[in-house]
Parts: sequence; C-alpha cells; structure tokens
Amino acid sequence: MCLIVMAYKVDKAYPLILAANRDEVMDRPAQPAHFWEDDPGLLAGRDLQAGGTWMGIARNGRFAAITNHRDLHRPRKAAPPSRGLIVKAALDGKLDLASTSAYEGFNLLYGTVEALRYHNNVQPADTALKPGIHGLSNAFLNSPWPKVERAKAGLKALLQEPRSTLASGLFTLLGNEERAADPLLPRTGLSLEMERAVSPIFIHAPGYGTRCSTVLLVDGTGRVYFEERTVGGGTVREEFLLG
Repeated sequence: MCLIVMAYKVDKAYPLILAANRDEVMDRPAQPAHFWEDDPGLLAGRDLQAGGTWMGIARNGRFAAITNHRDLHRPRKAAPPSRGLIVKAALDGKLDLASTSAYEGFNLLYGTVEALRYHNNVQPADTALKPGIHGLSNAFLNSPWPKVERAKAGLKALLQEPRSTLASGLFTLLGNEERAADPLLPRTGLSLEMERAVSPIFIHAPGYGTRCSTVLLVDGTGRVYFEERTVGGGTVREEFLLG
C-alpha cells in the first residue's frame, strides 16, 4: 500500500476502520484479494512477481499491511528481498524483527486486530499502535504529508455520518485526486514533476499509480467486512467472523 488511513479503537461500533490505496508500477503482475488456496484462512491480494502481498487479514485475527518508505537520498541495498514477503510473514505469525534491516525502507502495521503494532526499519522503531486516527504513506506513521492530513481529516468527518454510508464514503475519500501545493510537497528525491504526480490520495502517473482501493471494517463482535476495488477491474467483497 502507499496510503493507509485508519480509526483504531475510536469508534464503538467498529474498533478497526481502515481504508487503503495500493500504488504500484502498472505492469507488475498481481492477483486481486482472495482466500489463498495454499493458505485458506488468509484473505489478501498476491504479488505474482515475488509471491508476497501488500495487505491481508486472516480468519484468526492477524492483520498486516505495508508501505514503502521513500527516500531516494538513502543508499540502495544490493538485491534486497521483496517487502511483500514481510507482510506474509507477519500474517503467518513468523515475523522476525531482527531481519528487517535487509529490506529496503518500509512501514508495517501488523499484529492482531485487538493488538496492532507499527514497525519501520529506517529509524528503526516497533511500537504498539495507540488508539486514534492514524495515517501512513511513504514517510513515517502520521508524518504530515498533505495526502495523509487530507485522508485523516476525511475519515474524521466520515465518523460523524451514519455508519450505513461509511464504506461508500471511504471509497470516495480514496478516490480523491487533488494534488498538493508545491510548498507542501515532501522532498524525497523525486523530480518536482513526480512529487506533484504522486501527491494525491489517488495517483495517476506514467506507468505508475493506484492499482486498487480497499476498505476493511471490523466490528465489536469480530465480524469483518472487506471490499477491494481494482482499477479497471472487478470488486471483491467478503464478510466473515474472526475466530
């Protein structure tokens, strides 16, 4: 993912409310979210190039999602493994925090729905996720990038609306294509033109952009509502009970 916004233990009806966009090069092959044949309890998309995933939730309550940490001034690693493999390890309960320095920079939300954590391998840091409205893009958790601030404000406003409109409102939020003003753009090593192009919540750029949008709602009884909309493709909806 390249943008995640969530309300964690804020809403009485839904302890976890999450909306996310996956931004990726357009020609990288991937499968939409599904329950994996070789891991039937796991609902996630699948990267067909390296075999991992960008976000998933398991029937046993484990959740994980990743964003890249973008800083082109940082030296590149030689032949690093795919960061999507970290997500799969976290979903399997086999995450080895001592090994994460081998990967290019990333942010990871992981754990069980009741006890999520935030990890990055740049500072590095690993902390329990506090209750609140959180936003994550390609810097650190709650770094005030324009798209993150816009997404958090949008989610906060949606929490004042009827819950019957929550999912549709979140997808509308994820479709926001407003670019940030130049003085507010981060300086990550991209050209100014590309910083502008990737500044919206929903990205259209040459060969790169938002590939899918996902809404995840978990209510107080552990019932999961999961909906993924693939750009130019179909929609996946799943509902199930954790446990």
